[in-house]
Amino acid sequence: MTRKFAMLLTFLAGATMVVSYFIRPTQSWGEDVAEWFNVLAAIAFVLGAANLAKVHLERLSSRSAGWGYSVIVLLAFGATMLVGLLKVGVHPQELAPTVAFSGEKDASGSAFWWAYSYAMSPITSTMFALLAFFVASAAFRAFRAKNTEAALLLVTAFVVLLGRTFAGVVLTGWMPESLSFLRLENLATTILEVFASAGNRAILIGIAIGVAATSLKIMLGIDRSYLGGGS
Repeated sequence: MTRKFAMLLTFLAGATMVVSYFIRPTQSWGEDVAEWFNVLAAIAFVLGAANLAKVHLERLSSRSAGWGYSVIVLLAFGATMLVGLLKVGVHPQELAPTVAFSGEKDASGSAFWWAYSYAMSPITSTMFALLAFFVASAAFRAFRAKNTEAALLLVTAFVVLLGRTFAGVVLTGWMPESLSFLRLENLATTILEVFASAGNRAILIGIAIGVAATSLKIMLGIDRSYLGGGS
């Protein structure tokens, strides 16, 4: 009975969102359902945080491989949560100067803002910088001109890479205005704005069709994986 109720609730929520998008008088219904989603998302964040702490505490207690990293995760998680909840270093808003917690947790100068600006942001930048080398290595291994399609991919990638750098501008900067479309920077722009854009649109259309099909399967009860355990 519980599973049937969950399926019925899922169908009603999905149908309400669809109807509210096409029928204007029911638009407020969709907004209400979206608010319910925000409540459920907040609960999911709490469960996710509890699960994160549980997994790393178990790894820490068993002293399994990489337990030292679990210590770092737990300390960073606890410190960030505390400074965010307690709004450490946050000044009250001008409209409510006597209310200590009236300021925003991520206001400039707060501990939460400092942790994001001087810890999280540099770490993220470092990760993306490292990913660039992995992408370059993977591209070097993948771009082998074994057939016509691979050769076209290799030439296109080479043109785009050079066209986005100063070297490409220097190499073809001598061309006259009548042949400016053959300059590497212009060729790269054409490839990205015409051919790549067409490919991206085709991919997005495919994704949209897949999302619609998956949504219908969930609403009609064909896909019940979100219920867990059993078909």
